Amino acid sequence: MTALTVLAAESPSLVQSVDWLAIAPVAITAVVGLVVLVADLFVAERHKAALGWISVAGLAAATATLIPLRADGRSTFCLTADPEACSYTVDHFTVVVQFLVLAGALLTALLSVTAVRDTRMPAGEYWFLLLSSAAGAALLPASRDLATLIVALEVASLPAFALVGMRRGDRLSSEAALKFFLSSVTATAVSLMGVSFVYAVTGSLHLTQVADRLEDVPGQFDTLAMAGVALTLVGFAFKTAAVPFHFWVPDTYVGAPLPIAGYLSVIGKAVGFTGLILVTVIAFPAYSQIWGPAIAVLAALTMTLGNAAAVRQSADRPNSAVRLLAWSSVGQAGYLLVPIAAAAYSERDQIGSTLAYALMYAAVNLGAFAVAALVARTKPLHRISDYRGLYAERPLAALSLAFFLLCLAGLPPGIIGLFAKVTVFQSAVDAGLGWLAVLMAVNVVIALYYYLRWTALLFRAPEGASAAEGAPVRTKAPWPVAAAIVATAITAVVLSGAPQLVLRVASGSLFTQ
Repeated sequence: MTALTVLAAESPSLVQSVDWLAIAPVAITAVVGLVVLVADLFVAERHKAALGWISVAGLAAATATLIPLRADGRSTFCLTADPEACSYTVDHFTVVVQFLVLAGALLTALLSVTAVRDTRMPAGEYWFLLLSSAAGAALLPASRDLATLIVALEVASLPAFALVGMRRGDRLSSEAALKFFLSSVTATAVSLMGVSFVYAVTGSLHLTQVADRLEDVPGQFDTLAMAGVALTLVGFAFKTAAVPFHFWVPDTYVGAPLPIAGYLSVIGKAVGFTGLILVTVIAFPAYSQIWGPAIAVLAALTMTLGNAAAVRQSADRPNSAVRLLAWSSVGQAGYLLVPIAAAAYSERDQIGSTLAYALMYAAVNLGAFAVAALVARTKPLHRISDYRGLYAERPLAALSLAFFLLCLAGLPPGIIGLFAKVTVFQSAVDAGLGWLAVLMAVNVVIALYYYLRWTALLFRAPEGASAAEGAPVRTKAPWPVAAAIVATAITAVVLSGAPQLVLRVASGSLFTQ
């Protein structure tokens, strides 16, 4: 007994401490999701709407817990033998991305309150899946080991498959969910193979330890390490909708409920670019000669194909508005990838430009989907032509959508869009990627065509309704949808008036290590 006591005293403890404040944003979101799922079993059908408001309150509370985390860095779930190797770290990068994810999920929840009721989707399952996906997306930026990264990626993705197919009996919804699921699972399997290669070479999953050990890889393992680095990036490139991993986007956005399409366009991309930043900048800096050119090429292909496809959308085609937003999001993903590629050629703080651009994009793109959700209440075909004369029918909604589109185009008065594009352009120039900066400028000009065409349509005289369609019916905007539009519009206006609020992210230090 004495010998066992002495041995226990001499052995290092394997029990890891938990910083509950650090994990609060993720924990609250996950716990509220479980509460909603259990409550759904006992709440009468006529009171199911309360589950949506519980979810909204939970996301608001989770977002509020980020306030005390702004001050200093925190880490938890650290190895007892190496306290510097932690699985969960809260730094400026984590806080910014978690704010983007949770605030975006909160706006999605506001849009969903009406959508769930009107389309009679199962409330309990819907809210549980949305909160679960948001919890996984919030976990990912704090993850500092490859295992947690992959788990967070899947927790964010798996509920999204079900959310896309939530409209039961809708063929487009079922096909979109299946395509999204099969392509995502394939990408994840490739990433897991890459992670296994990296682990075989380094003997560790913690990003900081992987980075140290990749600095001195034996010659016989160099090819294995390079393959591991390349394959690991695939799953995260898929989530950003980077070409050639983009093919699921248009059909998925069309088949999904409109709030979920907006959620995927913002939070899905946040998951992708966050994972790419963590594995490239923190774990794989030793192999920047592999991932730097690869991401630069992905950025070039993504912005070019996305904008080219958006230009081709016909205004009278059903679902053309959603398809244009889908292809636009692919083009925007190309811009988001530029600073990550630039980080391979210069300081890693270049990636602050990606975060600055993502914050602008999240606000205005969710706002555009919120206006689309409002218009779809009377014009469910989601055609671009349905927006003709919107200013005469709903002037505030039309002005808001026009401002969102101008921000995406980078034109005044959408100053925040212009400034964000300039920071991304500057990151490419500073890294010596002149060819990528020139290509980005060309794509920005191409995008002006379809953004301005849609904007001009809002202020044209409305066409006379045909006898078959009847006069357009104007209904009162549900206040949750109106609140989402107002919140995003105010955010975009404030950021355009004071762009330094976002651009400060691009110039600051993001990581504690």
